[in-house]
Amino acid sequence: MEVGYRLIDTAQAYYNEEETGDGIRQAIQKLGINREDIFLTTKVWVTEFGYEKTKASIEESLKKLKTDYLDLVLIHQCLSDYYGAYHALEDLYDEGKIRAIGISNFSAERMADISAFNRIVPAVNQVETHMFWQQYYLHDWMEKYNIQHEAWGPLAQHRLKEIKENPIVKEIAENYGKTPAQIALRQQVQRGIVVIPKSTHKDRMKQNLDVFDFELTEDEMTRLKQLDENKSMWAEYDDPMIVQYAMSEE
Repeated sequence: MEVGYRLIDTAQAYYNEEETGDGIRQAIQKLGINREDIFLTTKVWVTEFGYEKTKASIEESLKKLKTDYLDLVLIHQCLSDYYGAYHALEDLYDEGKIRAIGISNFSAERMADISAFNRIVPAVNQVETHMFWQQYYLHDWMEKYNIQHEAWGPLAQHRLKEIKENPIVKEIAENYGKTPAQIALRQQVQRGIVVIPKSTHKDRMKQNLDVFDFELTEDEMTRLKQLDENKSMWAEYDDPMIVQYAMSEE
């Protein structure tokens, strides 16, 4: 937060909500900022799905994060009783404990389903999005439902070296005096995607913020689009093993 970040993204499954709450409290005291200046997101994990369990889990998250409201709560996966979980979030929204409801890792079909059959359309769908999986099809459907596209893993994590060494990305980066990572982030920002890059290095945090003083040309955006492999780096989301993995986190 000293660098300038104000969006904090955590989750029940990260097991760091309590530490995140401590960090936010310290930042408020040290930097003289207000809670209202921070956009705090957490996610409900699969093992806490179901109306009553979800409501109880959010109360626990509020305690751990040391806040009386959350700016955004996401359904972490489209598994188990996510409808019951979503209905709980709708009621918590009505109570003012949640300011926005969203989803994470939802396909276009599941996103359309939950949007059509609930009172509140998700504000956000946070999904894996990066140079090698640019999610154009899903992005188009998000725009149709007026759902904000938010990217996790926007720098392709363990494949970041490939981005840094790619001749197209390197050439474009040199043209603007930027790093390949900044080009990767700028491409997504320019598409209207909210990016959540992860780093523990202060200098890289600063670099990741420095992507708003230039604009890629239409030709450059087209060239970068050619790098899309249109598949996840992590898993086949229609593989039944995903269910077993999610439930093993209980």
